[in-house]
Amino acid sequence: MAKTPSKKETAKAARPRPVRPRPVRWAVKWAVRAVGVAIVLVALWIGAYAVLPVPSTLYIQSEVRRLGGVDYEWVPVDDIAPVMLRSVVAAEDANFCNHWGFDVAAIREAIDDGGRRGASTISQQTVKNAFLWHGRSWPRKGLEALMTPAIEAAWSKRRILEVYLNIAEFGEGIFGVEAAARNYFRVGPEDLTADQAALLAAILPSPKTRNAAHPGRFTRNRAIQIRSGAQTIAADGRAACFED
Repeated sequence: MAKTPSKKETAKAARPRPVRPRPVRWAVKWAVRAVGVAIVLVALWIGAYAVLPVPSTLYIQSEVRRLGGVDYEWVPVDDIAPVMLRSVVAAEDANFCNHWGFDVAAIREAIDDGGRRGASTISQQTVKNAFLWHGRSWPRKGLEALMTPAIEAAWSKRRILEVYLNIAEFGEGIFGVEAAARNYFRVGPEDLTADQAALLAAILPSPKTRNAAHPGRFTRNRAIQIRSGAQTIAADGRAACFED
């Protein structure tokens, strides 16, 4: 005959077993939560910059610390000469209106050329300048690749150019087209001529070694090409996405 368990044994059997900690599952759960929070914060950041002036950037702040100060003042896109927008597109990203953040054809050409030429679009450069840090690293490139489609979806092409032209470096301690126009030509950005706009666009790839007011032969020749390119994209419709 089976032995009947005592009350003590029954109570012990009914008592729930202690849950053993599972550190891997705990870590994964909190990692997922952290990623979710980060995505929400970045989305809010991108949304804010869709309508608000960019107060500063990581690179601008690093230059402030290095130089003791910089010349930077935000200016609305409507106060920038339209030829300046066309010039920077002609210089940096002629297919700006035709892609969603990445110029696949330019990437293929860069690969075929052995990586000696750049393939970053204005949208990618805007993400790097506004949200990330300078320098070559896979983490930065990965974040840039994730955030570029986001700003293409959330911002207009005109807004992307507005942000880009306001935070781009145009010289030692000179950030944005407003500071560049005053420092190099003693005019406001709304009064830039086609020649001046082309010269400013020509110095963007190397702002610390080129000078728009006193250009060398290479910069002058590059500016001539950019002015012609700006006229071309205005004529063939590749400026339509950011023109009024």
